[in-house]
Amino acid sequence: MLFSTVLFGLMAVVIRLASETQHPFEIAFFRNLFGLMFTLPLLFKHGPGLLKTSKLPLYLLRCAIGTVGMLAGFWAIVHLPLAQAVAISYSTPLFVTIGAVWVLGETVRARRWAAVIIGFIGVVILLQPGADTFTGASLVALLAALMSASVAISIKFLTRTESPDAIVVFTTALWVPMSLVPALLFWQTPSGITWLWLVLAGLFGTVAHMCWTRALQLGDASILTPISFMQVLVVGVFGWWLFGETVDRYTLIGALIIFGSNLYLAHREITRAKPAVTDPEIFSDTLQR
Repeated sequence: MLFSTVLFGLMAVVIRLASETQHPFEIAFFRNLFGLMFTLPLLFKHGPGLLKTSKLPLYLLRCAIGTVGMLAGFWAIVHLPLAQAVAISYSTPLFVTIGAVWVLGETVRARRWAAVIIGFIGVVILLQPGADTFTGASLVALLAALMSASVAISIKFLTRTESPDAIVVFTTALWVPMSLVPALLFWQTPSGITWLWLVLAGLFGTVAHMCWTRALQLGDASILTPISFMQVLVVGVFGWWLFGETVDRYTLIGALIIFGSNLYLAHREITRAKPAVTDPEIFSDTLQR
């Protein structure tokens, strides 16, 4: 999980570096294209049988929603301070809890609802609506978190019959053509060192996603969640070092409140003996299956 967290943070950094010459939508396409290349070993390992599925319509829906979330997440990474963009992405589990009630019919009791409400208070503090520093990019980042939550709900259905490796391969393969369409609207052929940033975005995102999946298979989400929040620290350090960004007190306070809320929600999921489902890539790889 620690390795996954660092790689997701580095993916956000190279996305920002690539944005000096490329549009965020184009970066998202290349992240998926190179990401698909790095997932091919999974197909070689399992063979063509990995692609046999009866859930293709659900995959298509999941990937369409995920594409919107990825585009929004990449846009936010480019137009917001890195630490703020990543911190907002961690509101995803709050939306997942709400979606679990509406879509999956799960029962959420008073303490979990209280944690969700407290978490959204942290989101409001982080966004600072009405302040001079508030921008529409913050709402785009929140949209990315909402889309990521929708994807997480769909994963709950897919994991009942599909293997994690199959989900990774199918998702990445479908993301390539879906992200190409919006990329063509802003197309500018990359050159020079930009190619390195784009390749690294695909590599970091794919390997981070694989590590994240394996981590959740091996350990409890309540134990792993605090480690995943180190991504905010990673991007905060690189944001300061490479781009001269600083973390203001509202971002710090809001992120800590969201962190505490998510930690409690993860703990309650384990207590109820049901695996917590979140998707940190959207942006996470995306922030981001």
